[in-house]
Amino acid sequence: MARHLTSGRWAYRSPGAVLNLPAVHRDVSRLRLELRLLAAVAGVLLVMLFSVPGLKAQTGTVDDVHVVPRIKSPAEPKKPLVNPSLDTHTRPFRARVDLVLVPVTITDPMNRLVTGLEKDNFQVFENKERQAIRHFSSEDAPISMGVIFDVSGSMSNKIDRAKEAVVEFFKTANPQDEFFVVSFSDEPELLSDFTNSVEDIQSRLVLAAPKGRTALLDAIYLAVAKLRNAKYDRKALLIISDGGDNHSRYTEGEISSLIKEADVQIYAIGLFDQVARTEEERVGPALLAEVTDVTGGRTFTIDNPNELPDVATKIGIELRNQYVLGYRPTKPVHDGKWHKIKIKLVPPKGLPPLHVYAKTGYYAPSE
Repeated sequence: MARHLTSGRWAYRSPGAVLNLPAVHRDVSRLRLELRLLAAVAGVLLVMLFSVPGLKAQTGTVDDVHVVPRIKSPAEPKKPLVNPSLDTHTRPFRARVDLVLVPVTITDPMNRLVTGLEKDNFQVFENKERQAIRHFSSEDAPISMGVIFDVSGSMSNKIDRAKEAVVEFFKTANPQDEFFVVSFSDEPELLSDFTNSVEDIQSRLVLAAPKGRTALLDAIYLAVAKLRNAKYDRKALLIISDGGDNHSRYTEGEISSLIKEADVQIYAIGLFDQVARTEEERVGPALLAEVTDVTGGRTFTIDNPNELPDVATKIGIELRNQYVLGYRPTKPVHDGKWHKIKIKLVPPKGLPPLHVYAKTGYYAPSE
């Protein structure tokens, strides 16, 4: 069939019909217009085609467009950064030191707290040089504190008592205190932001279900980072865990440096079987002790989950009955180095040998 324009509309003729030349000219003009439009549309489609990522031109010229698919670099981490706060390239945090505050706990041979000591019963040394104590307090000052709570799969038969321990720990707090909870299994999570409501913590703990592995070191990093936004100068953390670490991005060395740089006191309750079932459990007590001792805190190891609430309460009471010594270094320097601190006790006569728990040093600012 051939077609021509009749009265402004297209009509079809049989192949043997006589053609009307004016109509043919009009048909040709219209066809040329349509061809131009088709060419323009085709050009737009080609531009769109080559702008789609991952496609490439199939012509044979040297100007072919080749979009090569991205190949994963071997240096990329195997695990994605689910939480941006776990970036291992975070710049170390160092605070400018004007007044060095040192919380100190004193216990007797029966591991009982010793209170009632005075400023003259303490001596402070930095790098073996005695410092003048310019601040002394034994009052219960407000604290910003957090709990690092293990919800890995191995906690399944201990989780209820562990949750109770968290609640009991926060019940020792003052109304002015603020606290938060970081839970962890395969990765850490901020379970509860800063609050002063124990009821808020309890409602959040209901959702915590044990599963996965143990990213303890990552959880410590997240909790220390959270304390940078704390309201109070006194800061403390409590770790509740039944094993070492087997799933963190951070190494022990990195976390050791981090907690030395952070002005935070760390305690831990390690719930370990008498016979370690895994390598992580075997090295767990040593890992916790390494984390806590340098900050002036302590690690309590137990093998009975029923002891968890009582030990948590004991730690809370200890935080409420500390001495806080403050001094300004006689030779302040900005060398970015570790400055050792030593607290010596001059006890009143008649007391048995006493034990001193205090942080072992601080990093001076570098500028």
